[in-house]
Amino acid sequence: MTDFQTLQLDFDPRGFATLWLDRPEKNNAFDAAMIGELILALDALKERRELRFLVLRGRGRHFCAGADLAWMREAAALDYAANLADVQALAELMYNLHHLKLPTLAVVQGAAFGGALGLIACCDLAIGAVDAQFALSEVRIGLAPAVIGPFVVQAIGERAARRYALTGERFDGARARELGLLAECYPAAELDAALEQWTASLLQNGPQAMKATKDLFREVGSGALSSALRRYTESAIARLRISPEGQEGLRAFLEKRRPAWQEDRS
Repeated sequence: MTDFQTLQLDFDPRGFATLWLDRPEKNNAFDAAMIGELILALDALKERRELRFLVLRGRGRHFCAGADLAWMREAAALDYAANLADVQALAELMYNLHHLKLPTLAVVQGAAFGGALGLIACCDLAIGAVDAQFALSEVRIGLAPAVIGPFVVQAIGERAARRYALTGERFDGARARELGLLAECYPAAELDAALEQWTASLLQNGPQAMKATKDLFREVGSGALSSALRRYTESAIARLRISPEGQEGLRAFLEKRRPAWQEDRS
C-alpha cells in the first residue's frame, strides 16, 4: 500500500475501509498532491475485493475547507493548457469516486467548501453534523464549480444547485439534509456514535448485493423506462438469485438463521 503524505487509509477487521483526508493543519484543503493521492487510494481500493464499503472522513475540525491557498496561487500563474491539465486531475478524482464499485459513505464535520461538496455528492451516502457549514463558494473568488457541478446537481437538484452556486452562500447540516446532500445530520458530539450505527447497519447487508445495487441504480438513473432498462433489471435480479451470496441469503431467510456475512468479524 502506498505511503501517503496527505491521507490515511485504515482497514477495519469487520470488512470496510476508512479513507481520511489528513491535512488537519490546512483544514484538509485540496492541493495537487492530495488529489493525486486520492486517485491512487481509490485505485488501490479497487483491488481489495474483500471490502464491503468505504467511509470518507476528514481529520481535525473540518471535513475539507476547499482549495488550498498556495495551490490556488500557483494555478493563477498557469496558462490555459496547464490549468486544463490541473483540473483534469480533479475531474478524474470525482469521476473515479462516483464510479467506485464500493458503496461509499461520507462523514462531514466543520467546513465543507467548494470541491468538498463534490466529494460528498460523489458518495452514495453522507451524514454530517448539524453545525457543519457548506458552500459552493467559487463565485466569491471569480470562479465556478465547474468540475463538481454535475455531481452536485445529481445530489441536490438543478434549482438548488443553481441557487447556491450563484450566491455562494453558506448553509448548515440541517439545510444540507433538507436538500438531500446529507441523509441525516446529528449534533457534532454524536457524529461518531451515529457513524457506528450506520456501519453496523451496512454490515448486515450482502457485500455483493450492495455492489450490485449500486450498479443497478447507476443504470436506472432518473428512472426513465425503456426496454433495455427492463432487460437489465430482469437479468440483474436473476444473476443475484443464483449467485453464491444470493443462495446463502435465501437459505438463511428460509431457515430463520443469520447469513454467513453477518458472522462476527470484530
